[in-house]
Amino acid sequence: MRKYIEPSTRRTEMNELEDLTRKWLDRIGKPERYEYERRLSLIRKIETAEFDGELYEQANGPGTVQRTLLMLPKTINGKLPAVVVPFYYPDRMAGYDLDTLEPTDEPDIAMALQLVRRGYAVVSADAYHLTYREFELERRDFSRWRHAADSLLRDHPEWTGIGKLIADTQLLVDLLCADSRVDHDRIGIAGHSLGGKMALYTGCLDHRIKAMLCSDFGLEWDRSNWNEPWYWGDKLDALKAAGMDHAELLRLAGLKPFVLIAGLYDNEDALNGIKQAGYSDPSQYLFINHASGHRPPVETLEQGYDFLQKSF
Repeated sequence: MRKYIEPSTRRTEMNELEDLTRKWLDRIGKPERYEYERRLSLIRKIETAEFDGELYEQANGPGTVQRTLLMLPKTINGKLPAVVVPFYYPDRMAGYDLDTLEPTDEPDIAMALQLVRRGYAVVSADAYHLTYREFELERRDFSRWRHAADSLLRDHPEWTGIGKLIADTQLLVDLLCADSRVDHDRIGIAGHSLGGKMALYTGCLDHRIKAMLCSDFGLEWDRSNWNEPWYWGDKLDALKAAGMDHAELLRLAGLKPFVLIAGLYDNEDALNGIKQAGYSDPSQYLFINHASGHRPPVETLEQGYDFLQKSF
């Protein structure tokens, strides 16, 4: 039997959540002079033994585009559930080099490939360290992050790196919601490390996302590099002073199904944060601590996917 909640109580709770959402959005910031035409251009189609793909250039700011990969199962029967898989760039999540179509040497972390095998439509894209500015640096050169973040914050000091990551990830949700092959009521998000951070924030703030899987991203402020400029930078101290944490952010998700995979940057303490956010029913969340380092074993990811599959 469903618990009866007085309408006045429900309104109060909704008002509190609206106030909380505004508080987080105010801290994340909003860029000025950031108008651009929303545009999606197909570059080419991709065919592998495991999935069919469509590679796009998607406008993600004034004069910039993000390379975006949509992966589809080989067999499609009806509307597809879908998952957004944010990360550094789509090749690593797809398990294939998108230029050569050769398999990568990281099949264990290729979350997009693992999900498309399960029958999901999956989308992933380049993160802004590759799109915001042109640098004479290799794609894998990590210093790109600092250069891109410094440029972003010079141009938009009222914004944050995490805000840019959220904005670009929401464009991937837009793509799925515009695709007639996708069941728009069954869109989830999944990410590891940087991708886990992007999945948490976008999943909590975007009502179109119905379930979240986040792997070893650092739920507690001091367990990861949230103070780097490509995330919160020097604005993190103000969040801490205001008593804001990710348990509070999780409340904004409205108890949508949530998987947290801990390993190195998350540990057993992260479970307390989940419960502080209001999660209490085991049907609403799954917490796994493989405690074997940063990268999750494939069997742990599969447990997370199983939970998502039952949830939305």
